[in-house]
Amino acid sequence: MDEQTRCAHYHQLRDVIALKHYCCDTYYPCHLCHAELAEHPAQLWPAYKFDQPAVLCGVCRCELSVDEYRASSSCPHCQALFNPGCKLHENLYFDLSS
Repeated sequence: MDEQTRCAHYHQLRDVIALKHYCCDTYYPCHLCHAELAEHPAQLWPAYKFDQPAVLCGVCRCELSVDEYRASSSCPHCQALFNPGCKLHENLYFDLSS
C-alpha cells in the first residue's frame, strides 16, 4: 500500500480510499488485500452502522461514514476525487440488503 492507500490491485490516481472491515476493525485498500492478508473471512459493514466511520481518505486521512462516502464522489474535506468504479464493489464491503 502506498501513502495514499493505493494497493497492488487498485492503483489508479483516484484509488485513494481504504475501507474499514467490520470483522477486524482494520482498514484495507480493497477486498483482495483483506483476503490475502487477514486470517479470517470478511464481514459486511452492517447497515445500522452506516453512520459510523468506515472509509478513510488516503489523501487527507479523514474518516467518513459509509453514508457520507456513498453520497459523494470526492472527499468532503480535501476534495480528492474517488474512483467511481469503487461503487461497483460496494456489496463486497457494505450490507446493502435493507
